Amino acid sequence: MSSEVLKVDDLTCGYGDRPVLKGLSFSVEDGELLGVIGPNGSGKTTLVRALTKILEPMDGRILLEGRDIKEMDLSELARRIAVVSQNPEGGSWMTVEEFVLLGRVPHRRKFQLLETKHDEEVAERAMALTGTLGLKGRLLKELSGGERQLVSIAKALCQEPKLLLLDEPTAHLDIAHQVRVLDLIKKLNRDDGLTAITVLHDLNLAGEYCDRLLLLKDGKLCRTGLPEEVLDPRVIEDAYGVKVVVGRNPASSKPYVFPIPNAK
Repeated sequence: MSSEVLKVDDLTCGYGDRPVLKGLSFSVEDGELLGVIGPNGSGKTTLVRALTKILEPMDGRILLEGRDIKEMDLSELARRIAVVSQNPEGGSWMTVEEFVLLGRVPHRRKFQLLETKHDEEVAERAMALTGTLGLKGRLLKELSGGERQLVSIAKALCQEPKLLLLDEPTAHLDIAHQVRVLDLIKKLNRDDGLTAITVLHDLNLAGEYCDRLLLLKDGKLCRTGLPEEVLDPRVIEDAYGVKVVVGRNPASSKPYVFPIPNAK
């Protein structure tokens, strides 16, 4: 039986007195890989900031395993939600192992300064899962963009989160690294039951890898459902203002979106 990991209930959130998300409601089940899509300005980044308490809701609630995140301090939230951003930040002079071990900070006891043997074992397992164990002695500044993104995922896994939140994890990566990163997320989701939400601009990657899609438009829920239900030509035209044809990937039978050029 599935259980609800995250519930967003009538969320209104924004900047100053200007709401960006307006009455948004959805839930994420345990073991689900949810893709969040939508045109620029639809509220995807605002949603990520709300889920991580960077922004406080104007109205509504965000429940994580039944608890309002308002009741959690940042350290507790970091033990439950780990974030991978599109531009991973961190000291370029740190080694990969040192960077990954930062994921254990939320688990440290008061006055604990050094990593424990358990911390090191968790970090090594996270690097092994992401294929970055062989990089552990390298400096971050020596890594390619794709390698650095995989290391960022290792750091997030080192937090041992209940929910992994990825904000455009394939941005600025070539197609080979896009596939490598999303293959990894799908494998962790399928084999280890990792629950994940990923924000994606590429509709075809979203349709290929995600169990379910959440389409935002103007800060509101436009459509949610299976990829073939959301990646419908009429739905996409309404949300993005562009005509498309939707076919099938011959290798996977997943929906594939082809834009129709309107140049004369």
